[in-house]
Amino acid sequence: MEIKGTAVKSIPEFVKKQFPLRFQEWLNAMPEASKKIMGGLIFTNNWYPMYDSLTIPMKIISKVFYGGDDVKTARTMGHFSADIALTGVYKFFIQFGSPKYIIERGSRIFSTYFQPSEMVVINASKNGLTIQITKFPEPEQIIEQNIAGWMERALEISGCKQVKAVIKKSLTQKNLVTEIEISWL
Repeated sequence: MEIKGTAVKSIPEFVKKQFPLRFQEWLNAMPEASKKIMGGLIFTNNWYPMYDSLTIPMKIISKVFYGGDDVKTARTMGHFSADIALTGVYKFFIQFGSPKYIIERGSRIFSTYFQPSEMVVINASKNGLTIQITKFPEPEQIIEQNIAGWMERALEISGCKQVKAVIKKSLTQKNLVTEIEISWL
């Protein structure tokens, strides 16, 4: 499975911003394949192996900076990534789109960041919606939590309050889909 360089690039940016004096410590804690990607030039249009460029770097961030709390790590990084991705021109789009529209649009864009992958909105109401990740060959809890964190922050940026994204089913638990229920006020 592969991930677009745009998403990969946000990982070392996160470490440099949040833990600027400990970047080298994080880099040194990784296996050689991940270290080479994170320590080199990351091209936004290139595709990278997900395991070496996302899974391992995030797990090392969790271990080095968050005491092994993968959920906190993933949610924090998802929020950070949304803050980066949804600035400039996209901020206008986010601030004036309905929550359903924002997540539906995000679902369509999902496959441009992860390949192969597929995400669909299966249910929407006034203050909530449910999405399913139906195709994701290399599921990882830390990545599912990261995606949920990204969606939470995207809706917060759009003006929703008390946003909660709860993973109800998971491909990592041998379910047929990952299902995330999102609610807000």
